[in-house]
Amino acid sequence: MLSGAQTLAMSGATSEDAGLASGLINTTAQVGGALGLAVLATLSASRSNELIGNGEPAAVALTSGYHLAFGVGAALVAGAIAIAVTVLEPEHRADEELYTLEDEDAA
Repeated sequence: MLSGAQTLAMSGATSEDAGLASGLINTTAQVGGALGLAVLATLSASRSNELIGNGEPAAVALTSGYHLAFGVGAALVAGAIAIAVTVLEPEHRADEELYTLEDEDAA
């Protein structure tokens, strides 16, 4: 995992929970990568086998299978970026909202 992403993920963890948070981040990255690769490889192989069964040459079938897998992977990355952009807030905006909530609670 990129060190910047891990730093961002760990930024909210207390010192007591740092080990647990780090373990969860690393485990999630490993399992997510393995599952993602398995799903994309299955899609690619299924598409390739279907095309070979329909009489397409192996090179064309493999290319089409890889094309499908890369397209699905790209769509998932685009979706993740869209979710991150809409859900994550800039730090200064989050701090302003926190101070506003604290001021309302004090009143």
